[in-house]
Amino acid sequence: MALKSGEDIVVESAVRLHRRQLLQMLAAGTALALVPGVTAGPAHAQETPAKGGVLRVSAPFNPSSLDPVTSGAGSDHMILYSLYDTLVDFEPATLQPRPGLSTEWKFETPTRLVMTLREGVKFHDGTDFDAEAVKANLDRALNHPRSTAKGDLASVKSVEVIDSHRVAINTDRPDTALPLILADRPGMMVSPTAFNEAPERFIDRTPVGTGPFSFVRWNDGDVVEMKRFDGYWEDGIPYLDGIVFRIITDLNTGLRSVIAGESDFVYRLNPQQKLVADRMGDRVVVRSSPTIANYHIVFNYAKAPLNDERVRQAINYAVDRDAFNKAALLGLGTVAQTMLPPGYWAHDSSLDGFYKLDRGKARALLAEAGYPDGFELKYYSNADQSSQQRAEVIMEQLRQVGIRCVLTTGSNADMFQRFMVQGEGDAMMVNWTGRPDPVQCFLFIYGEQGANNAGKVPPPKDLADAIAAAQAGVTQDERKPAFARAERAALEHALSCEVAFVPGIEVHGKNVGGYEPSLLGKPKFNRLFLKA
Repeated sequence: MALKSGEDIVVESAVRLHRRQLLQMLAAGTALALVPGVTAGPAHAQETPAKGGVLRVSAPFNPSSLDPVTSGAGSDHMILYSLYDTLVDFEPATLQPRPGLSTEWKFETPTRLVMTLREGVKFHDGTDFDAEAVKANLDRALNHPRSTAKGDLASVKSVEVIDSHRVAINTDRPDTALPLILADRPGMMVSPTAFNEAPERFIDRTPVGTGPFSFVRWNDGDVVEMKRFDGYWEDGIPYLDGIVFRIITDLNTGLRSVIAGESDFVYRLNPQQKLVADRMGDRVVVRSSPTIANYHIVFNYAKAPLNDERVRQAINYAVDRDAFNKAALLGLGTVAQTMLPPGYWAHDSSLDGFYKLDRGKARALLAEAGYPDGFELKYYSNADQSSQQRAEVIMEQLRQVGIRCVLTTGSNADMFQRFMVQGEGDAMMVNWTGRPDPVQCFLFIYGEQGANNAGKVPPPKDLADAIAAAQAGVTQDERKPAFARAERAALEHALSCEVAFVPGIEVHGKNVGGYEPSLLGKPKFNRLFLKA
């Protein structure tokens, strides 16, 4: 790296500074006030976008798949967004729906959603985007043996072509979450020509969408490259000639690459890197924005010992969320109880503090469950330094109630495959980045077909009923009581262990224009440009 030695010292030593000093230095930083519509950091300047150039992005994770139907890791979104358009889009700051490949939609009945599709859209291989393509994509998402979208689309009964640019989605129950579900991976459209003619795993490695950029190459653990799609439907977009995602799993190295001018953008940084980046303000732009992303521990409760509710409750009482926030997030996070953060419209504030640190109660629950001397827990984690540090904090907290963790680490994609798909291990800490509609959180984590439900265990009846009620409500006021019931059910059954919500921290060069932070904490690069 073309850096002065002193800067290397700053990066490498920052995490070793005394915690009190770090907190004092960051005291003036952005608080995590998670209220939809509020964003932190300066809005991008209203300037005429320049055309051309290749954006170099430091990406902390190798993708699990470039097929939205088989992709499962939340970190895949940042690459998928540029390759695939979604049927519905959303406002970055509020997550409110807006037109995407569908220009308008309406529920003709509570169980029939009719979507009008954008005309004149082509897939990267020249295939027409039309109602038949939408039906083929949704049918594939529902029936593909490796689909991670089945849980999100669990209410869908059939997809019907009305005419060339209108499609009806029929559900077996009311599901007002469906439009925003189609703003996520289930709504990313793949060329039917590509997935019908290609071998089984072709789309995993060779994506064909309608997005502003088309695929060039993916070298595992090294680079994902894409180029401008000249046939894109929106005039003037994209501004860039291409994007190169360099896979740099060490966040310190990724940050150094931006400071040195070797990369233009790095995302998903931790507070430790923000401390360093703040010192380099003359070279880079540092952004810290509220998100609905949180660190949580997911359980495989299809097997012992975590098939016992008392064991899962014991883990929740054993975790010191305040200590985790201070040790792993430098106090910049917000303690979590459920997947919905304080201040968010769907969250029930009466549930804050549901699980407080109580080691005595944790030990009593373990004894009641038949583990008076504790037990051995197979704990999975990503292999990067920050993930292992977070794992060490949790493992030490669990050790204090007799739970002895055996740690297994690997790449993000490998850990997802082994834990979520193959069902290895007992528990794993995940950075859950949320979804456009809050019902997706419950479907994805707790739904029987949810991609992050490692054991594919059906949700308890009280939770399933609450999820269905949240899908049936039309307005936020109608849906909010159902989400409160869903939150409470997830807590009472201890189906996961929510730990802390985190800000979205991104750093980019001063030559980058057009960036808007997202409440999901997942950057979209489609409208970025490089200043002349």
